[in-house]
Amino acid sequence: MKLVSYEIATPLGPRVRIGALDDSGKIVDLELAYRRILADAGATDPAAERIASAMFPSSMVAFIQGGRTTLDAARRALTWTRDHGELGQPIRYESADVKMLAPVPRPPLLRDFMAFESHLKNIYPRLGREIPPEWYEFPVYYKGNPSSFGGHCDDVAVPAYEEQLDFEFELAFVIGKSGININNDAALDHVFGMMIYNDFSARVFQSREMAVGLGPAKGKDFQGGHVFGPCLVTMDELPDPYALTMTARVNGEVWCDDSSGSMHWKIEDMIAHASRDERIEAGEVFGTGTVGWGSAAERGQALNRGDVVELEVSGLGTLRNRVV
Repeated sequence: MKLVSYEIATPLGPRVRIGALDDSGKIVDLELAYRRILADAGATDPAAERIASAMFPSSMVAFIQGGRTTLDAARRALTWTRDHGELGQPIRYESADVKMLAPVPRPPLLRDFMAFESHLKNIYPRLGREIPPEWYEFPVYYKGNPSSFGGHCDDVAVPAYEEQLDFEFELAFVIGKSGININNDAALDHVFGMMIYNDFSARVFQSREMAVGLGPAKGKDFQGGHVFGPCLVTMDELPDPYALTMTARVNGEVWCDDSSGSMHWKIEDMIAHASRDERIEAGEVFGTGTVGWGSAAERGQALNRGDVVELEVSGLGTLRNRVV
């Protein structure tokens, strides 16, 4: 299932909804579709509204916390819409008619790793450094600001303290089941789904702050700099998370053509390490770090205002953003 968070205009102001993409690519409003199912089963309108809104809250994290119950309800809603259509009241939207948000707009936490050795082999020589031996001992990560998330087709503004931006082509996975001290064999059972992640970076400022020995912070956490989308794909649609082709284009030119199979540190390793003597929560977002050649810095370049970055991953779609 391909899940999305989006915003619609209402007389009371903007309202966030969660939906799923049907076979035509339209967004199905899961709550409205589920109300129809309940009405068909004899529920009154107030009861149908009350139950459906509990099953499909506006928060994707709250939906994920519902586990198999809410996921099964979403599948029922999609099937009902396919079999019955609109029946008067619209319950489907074109993505161009709504504002797309990050699929998980406000997760409990963002952890971003460095899983691809090829990226480090490209970038560290440009910094005059060698890959630290500790990188081969355990998967390291930083924690980002969940309030700085952006979505598909958002314009990403260069922050006031920077002149240019870089992109970083990553995968992201969302925790579906909380836990502590999770071993590698059980780790994938804790993953709800995957999405594309563009970790935009203010490189010059990032280098300055990390020279102190902390960070990154402002080099990453500017408004809308952590971009996710276009949808959150549940793991049942991704039989092999290590067989996803990854292609990055800048202004239509291919800059990166790789695969998730080139990850040195696997998803299982990241979950096992993060949960070591620490509880990870349902709804947390984990980034894999940048794939090889998945950034401008690896080419000795930077992004300028007006550049359009498209990140395409098989099974996950295409994430598109413009620098302004």
